[in-house]
Amino acid sequence: MIVVIDYGMGNLRSVVKGFEKVGVTAEVTGDPDVVRAAGGVVLPGVGAFGMAMEHLQAAGLDVAIKEVVAADKPFLGICLGLQLLFTESEEFGPVRGLDILPGRVVRFFPDGAPAGVKIPHMGWNGIEKRRPVTVLEDVPDGSYVYFVHSFYVAPDDPSVIATTTEFGGQQFVSSVATGRLFASQFHPEKSGEVGLRILRSFGRIVEGVRV
Repeated sequence: MIVVIDYGMGNLRSVVKGFEKVGVTAEVTGDPDVVRAAGGVVLPGVGAFGMAMEHLQAAGLDVAIKEVVAADKPFLGICLGLQLLFTESEEFGPVRGLDILPGRVVRFFPDGAPAGVKIPHMGWNGIEKRRPVTVLEDVPDGSYVYFVHSFYVAPDDPSVIATTTEFGGQQFVSSVATGRLFASQFHPEKSGEVGLRILRSFGRIVEGVRV
């Protein structure tokens, strides 16, 4: 079973519907024990980093997430769910994150965006693959996916980078992968057929693990 973590900050229904479209069952939960027992875990999210961490910690979900990743269970982070995996964010901070992946979450163009570039980065943009990743096997290089964000991740370890994307003349990390963890800055559930391929691949990974 795939569970989508409910911590009060995420468009959970759209994620569940995305899985339903590819024939994968997913249920929503805010129970840390259900998260621990799941075959695959999805951490979605939109909104402020600090508030999200407060909600996760209050529910004991931060500990459950760390245990799931440490056990190398299939894990999918989406948007804020990617950023929360890192050490800290400079959004209203620094604010401490889950510290599963060393690195920081930083703002686009802190000294001002180039002319004609609007923040947040919102809409469709292409992804460039940096290395083979199982969940992206059915996604052609250069595919367009949907973004909504003003911050991006800067991993300390470049080996975790799965894809990058160009925005305003700057390359940023648009997804990461390590072990059975894959997390994207873009929203697969809002990315049309490309996004559905990612969700389908994640479902197959979970099915293959059979936890």
